[in-house]
Amino acid sequence: MTLSIIGIILGTIAIILGFWNKKDNNMSTNLLEGDTKNIEQAFIALQKEFTEYQVFNERKREDLEKIIEKNKKNSERSIEKVYRDLEPEIRKTITKIQQTEHY
Repeated sequence: MTLSIIGIILGTIAIILGFWNKKDNNMSTNLLEGDTKNIEQAFIALQKEFTEYQVFNERKREDLEKIIEKNKKNSERSIEKVYRDLEPEIRKTITKIQQTEHY
């Protein structure tokens, strides 16, 4: 009889511990799900911010390329102008030198 009472007590304790463990696991699962959702939201926010950063840098790079191209064209025009203006000056100088040699 005492063994049956001990068995009933141990069975009751086992059932109570089983329910308590299940409740504890549910709480842990809920906490983990909440953390997972927060991490997902943070990751999505990070992806969005990184994409905006990439777009900003791409636009900035394109603007700089336009400025470089414009400066390159201006420099080429300036060099061409110097060459055009320089050729007649060189001819005049050579002509003057040739004239002075004949005298």
